[in-house]
Order: sequence, then structure tokens, then C-alpha cells
Amino acid sequence: MRALGLDRAAIASAGKLRHGQDEKERRPKAETPKGFRDYFGAEVSERAAMLATIAEVYHRYGFEALESSAVETVEALGKFLPDVDRPNAGVFAWQEDEGDGKAEGGGDWLALRYDLTAPLARVYAQHRNHLPTPYRRYAMGPVWRNEKPGPGRFRQFYQCDADTVGSASMAADAEICAMLADTLEAVGIARGDYIIRVNNRKVLNGVLEVMDLTEGVTRDAVMRTIDKFDKVGEAGVRELLGKGRLDASGAFIDGVGLSDDQAGPVLAFLTSRADDADRTLANLRAAVGASQAGLAGVDELEEIATLLQAQGYGPDRIVIDPSVVRGLGYYTGPVFEAELTFEILDDKGRPRQFGSVAGGGRYDDLVRRFTGQAVPATGISIGVDRLLAALREKGRVGGQEAGPVVVTVMDRKRMADYMAMAAELRQAGIRAEVYLGNPKNFGNQMKYADRRNAPLAVIEGEDERARGVVQVKDLILGARIAESATLEEWKERPAQVEVPRAELARRIREMLDGQG
Repeated sequence: MRALGLDRAAIASAGKLRHGQDEKERRPKAETPKGFRDYFGAEVSERAAMLATIAEVYHRYGFEALESSAVETVEALGKFLPDVDRPNAGVFAWQEDEGDGKAEGGGDWLALRYDLTAPLARVYAQHRNHLPTPYRRYAMGPVWRNEKPGPGRFRQFYQCDADTVGSASMAADAEICAMLADTLEAVGIARGDYIIRVNNRKVLNGVLEVMDLTEGVTRDAVMRTIDKFDKVGEAGVRELLGKGRLDASGAFIDGVGLSDDQAGPVLAFLTSRADDADRTLANLRAAVGASQAGLAGVDELEEIATLLQAQGYGPDRIVIDPSVVRGLGYYTGPVFEAELTFEILDDKGRPRQFGSVAGGGRYDDLVRRFTGQAVPATGISIGVDRLLAALREKGRVGGQEAGPVVVTVMDRKRMADYMAMAAELRQAGIRAEVYLGNPKNFGNQMKYADRRNAPLAVIEGEDERARGVVQVKDLILGARIAESATLEEWKERPAQVEVPRAELARRIREMLDGQG
């Protein structure tokens, strides 16, 4: 019987073990989905502060806020999607059920917004009769792209856009460039650490016209080659327009097959930038020859340069630069790119330039998709997360966020008193909290305050209460004293002081200001 009993116990134990294993296997993994990440404390606060600063600049320029839906119909997103049978590559998309009255085959395809520009086109087309013309709006928020993630490349990220819809004037484009310069400086990018470069799609169209490449396979190949200019330079583009070139891996990349004479206008266009705007514009006029489209583009660049110069935005901040080629397949006129010019170290310790943090331009055909009528528009999009990364590299943001003043608990029965202290501090505009863990071990309360990066801790035991005082522990100074402070420094400002209870908020404010 004992043996049987042991067998039963063993069986029961094995059953419990198996049940525990099954339960463990059923538990979801606590991990962030691939291509996404979580943001904590200082990161969230830094982004919020940056968005507020950018919004203040945009608002000062007369732009109004717009918050559109995070979900759009796939049809509204349109050209931003890859041309595939099932429209869910490139975006996070799903199909509505049939029960909404739609014809057989299911309901609408919906998707998380890919950017903030396509929603603007839909909003303007839908509400244009109730909006002022031109319509000046800014928008901020996350966008989602169902693309392969990589280092520093996530499937969800923040954009911060400003656009003017309904104006064909180059003054709108010049204003966007000026506002972008002001914005970069407002968030902490010093003048000299950035440059805004301006080009024009019409000038490229003129170059292609001179080459007799207004359409066809060769034109598309030339466009793709031009887009590689920032990676391979003039020599690389020359090779790719001709017979081809060896890439860094040693593989041979077939070229377009143009002769040197045929490739000449493209290279003249890409290398037109000179030391001053007048010479750059003269070089561009030579590159486009008699092309009316190209000359119109050069005239637009000249007007933008004149308008910017009149406002005091010189070549130290904004320049005409034909080497800006990204996005030329999408934009219809001026194109802008903000590039940070300082160097950072890559993963292997090699210096490299930080690169682009904002881009935009004129897109006069986007609203036409909804209305059938051409509506001029121009705008800019700032990559907020990338801009924050740049500021961290320069040491202008980052580090641990200052935590709240922590009111410690010496007696559970006096929780109301401690809560009253925290409320008093908050009413004085001071961030504060009461320790809500187990107060039995005071050392644990101090460890908690350290982990919260609390600047001060308030302590009131029975003795302090009877004398109408509290102890205030300077945790920042205490840490310095523990590391390197001298005896004289400690005597001048001890790490813990006694203050009258009635003066708690005022004395806490003085100590926080002193930590500065």
C-alpha cells in the first residue's frame, strides 16, 4: 500500500509538473514585436518637448494643427502602396468584413497611415469647401511602414509635417525652407551644424528633355542612376551611365549604356553647384539648354533664392544644390533636404556625417487623385526620432530624466500626512510622490528614490513631527559627496538639512533651484 501510495503521489506530482509545463508553454512571450520598440521616461519627455518646440515654430508661421485618423483606406493611400494583388505590402493593412453592405468580395481595405501627406490630401479634398485657401496645416504623430527593419530603422516612427495647400507661389516654398531653418535652430541644432539644400524637379526634366529622354526604359534607368549620386559620386554616376562599374563587393553593375556625350547633360546638372547662387543658376541654365521646362525650374530656384536672401537666410543656412536628387521621382517642382553637417562615429569608430533629418518639396498632383483638379501644394517632413538621435550625439539631450521629490513613509498610520505633503509640493509646481511600497525597510525607500533619480527625499518621523520639522535629504549632493566632494563642500552644504514643516514647499524649491 505504501508503494502504491508513493506511486499515486508520484503520478500526482508528475501531473502537476506536466500541467505547470503546459501553462508555461501557453504563456505569451514578453517581447516587443520585430521592428518596434518601447520608449521610457526621458525618451518620451524629450520627444514631447521637441514636438512642442517644433509646433511653436510652425504656429508662429501661421500654420494650424491638424490631427487626422491613423487609419486610412488603401484607396486613399493609393500611390504609396506597392503594386501588388493583395495590398498589404509596405503598409499594415486588413480588409473589413462583408457585413457593411458592400458588394461580395469583402469590405474596404484599411491600413495604418504610411505618412502624413496622403492623409492631408484626403482631408483637403474632403473638406476643401470649409477650409481657407491656401490651407496651412501642421501635423505630428506616428506612422507605420511594413518594411524590413534594421539598425535604427523601425516600423513605427514619428513624423512632424507642415504643408501649404492651394498656393502655386514660390513664396510658399521659400517660407517652408525658412521655417525649417528656424525649427532646427529652435530644437538645438546650431547654425553651422546644418544646411538646407534646394533643387527642382523641373530642372531635371529639362536635362532629360535635352537628352531626348522624356519617357521609356532608358529614362527610368537614368533616373535610378541619378538617385545614386549621393552614394557613388560623380565618377560612379559616370560609370553607371556608361558601361557600368564594380561595386564595393566586387560585383559588376551593368550601366545604362550612354556615350560620354549623351551622359554629359546629367553630369553637368549634378555638378552645377558653385560658390554662390548666381553661378549655380548660370550653370543650371547651361545644363538645360533651350528646354522651357528646365528654364522654368531654374527661374523658380532663382525666385526662392531671392526671397530667402530678402529674409536674411543666406548660404550659411540654405543653398541651391542640384545634387539633391532623392524624391525627384515624386515631387513636381522644388525639393528640399535638411542635412546635419557634423560628424559622428559609426559602430566601428569611423567618422561619418550624420546626414539628412528632414525632406520635402512641391507635390502638385496629389490632391488631383481625389478631385480630378490640380491643386498646388508644398511641404516638409521632419524625422523627429532621427533628429533626437542627432541631439543625443551632440550631448544636447539625453541622460536620465530628473525624478520627483520622494516623500518617505515612516509610519503606515500617518499616510494621510505624507499624502498631504506631496499635495502641497504639487500645488507649488514641484513634481512629487509618496513612497507606496512596503515602508518597513527604510533602506529600500532610499534605493527606490535612487532608481527614480529623485533629487530630494523628505523624511518625517515621530521626533520630527513633534518638533514641527522635516528632514530633507539632498540625494544629488549626497551622491557627489560619496564620490568626490571635499569636507569643506560638505560643511558648506550638508547632504541632509532640517527645515520647518510650515516652510516645506519654499525650502524644497530653493534646494531644487540650487541643484540647478
